[in-house]
Amino acid sequence: MSATRPGLLQKIGYLLGRPLPTSMREWVRNDLTGPGHVRRYIVRGLIPLIPLLVGFWFIPGPLLLRGGMMLLILIPFVYFQIALIRVYRRHLLINNGLDASLVDAVQIQRADAVADDYRQRFGR
Repeated sequence: MSATRPGLLQKIGYLLGRPLPTSMREWVRNDLTGPGHVRRYIVRGLIPLIPLLVGFWFIPGPLLLRGGMMLLILIPFVYFQIALIRVYRRHLLINNGLDASLVDAVQIQRADAVADDYRQRFGR
């Protein structure tokens, strides 16, 4: 555990909603707005679902039935997880003392890059 990166227990607390110390704000900002933030969010959300999905394999019945039960849980879960990504990221930013508008930082950076490219090409 260092002053700028959370240890295992701090990271678990962070994922459960506990704020990290102010010295780790840069790590939190990068975690929620940096490259791969969507992938990290999806993986973190699916991990608690794994024991339930594994439990479906022990229900007697054909493989198609067990797979169908898993899909009936997995598809809506992932759908709502993706739909609520901005809400969750905004909550974590506010909870850790950062500006909630950082949620849109990636989109703003992409739009600025497109605008700069346009200006370079067409000189406007």
